[in-house]
Amino acid sequence: MKQKAHVTCSRRKNRKAHFTAPSHIRRKIMSAPLSKDLRTKYSVRSVPIRRDDEVMIVRGHYHDREGKVTQCYRKKFRIHVERVTRDKANGQTVPIPIHPSKVVITKLKLDKDRKALLDRKNSAGKGKNSEKTA
Repeated sequence: MKQKAHVTCSRRKNRKAHFTAPSHIRRKIMSAPLSKDLRTKYSVRSVPIRRDDEVMIVRGHYHDREGKVTQCYRKKFRIHVERVTRDKANGQTVPIPIHPSKVVITKLKLDKDRKALLDRKNSAGKGKNSEKTA
């Protein structure tokens, strides 16, 4: 049963919307979960990842590696992490692209906009929890 009349549940349309999404929507899609201690500190589960965040890879060949995010490649929905590289045949080192959902943010780079975002998400979360406990 369809819940909302104006939202499609078509696989084709959802895939098209995902892969042709503009940059400001890709930023939101490229969110990563926060570590347990950051989650309790800010009462927020995930935030859009940005350049100088420190992350730990939790899935795949490079799991348990920690490093700073050096690049957010929105065009390919991937991030590049410091010291997660590979040597090419000609001796050049290239970064390995990793999907943001496969990492955990261990340290946030905070500025005034990021703090405002965390406060906004936290206040929205309090409303949801108070309804459940009431």
